[in-house]
Amino acid sequence: MKKYSDALLKTAEYLLQIKAIKLNLQKPFTWASGWKSPIYCDNRKTLSYPAVRTYIRQQFVGIINDEFGSPDVIVGVATGAIAHAALVAQDMGLPLAYVRSAPKDHGLTNLIEGVVEKGQSVVVIEDLISTGGSSLKAVEALRNAGCNVKGMVAIFTYGFPVAEEGFAKAKCPLFTLSHYNALLEQAVENNYINERDLPQLAKWREAPEKWGK
Repeated sequence: MKKYSDALLKTAEYLLQIKAIKLNLQKPFTWASGWKSPIYCDNRKTLSYPAVRTYIRQQFVGIINDEFGSPDVIVGVATGAIAHAALVAQDMGLPLAYVRSAPKDHGLTNLIEGVVEKGQSVVVIEDLISTGGSSLKAVEALRNAGCNVKGMVAIFTYGFPVAEEGFAKAKCPLFTLSHYNALLEQAVENNYINERDLPQLAKWREAPEKWGK
């Protein structure tokens, strides 16, 4: 959204500076899915830089206040978003919970850790949106527990159509601090990549499962 445009480029700049996001067309990365990719994102690195994690927290809190008001609970998605969710919950004086990727295989076999109650409103914190599958599974788990999911905020999205379609179908508003197009703009501006690389990088985003084959 236009009112968050400054954060799009600033967040992208931070992610590139601390190498939370790496771009390399010559030596593509291999994702866990097996996809070949010219980009690799590890937003856990943001936690090691106080100025960056503070900026992310402030932006998250601002978006939550602007778009969702004050929810009853802040919920992180395991594992990458738990720490960011904790920072946001602390700042807003709200309870914290998190959703596992799968139910615990012992004890109470919890999928949701912490205290969430039927009828409570929650905002979900995520670090990265790729296909959106794992993020929307967390939303589904919370709804199955009777929560009112107001929406999700995340640090970065690749902007894959499958993710956008998934969030629209789930009727879950999604706000991200930055996205792929802003990242490429910032990467060219600061000489992380050459402008001539842009067509190939755009081609990857159109069909990532086929790229590099």
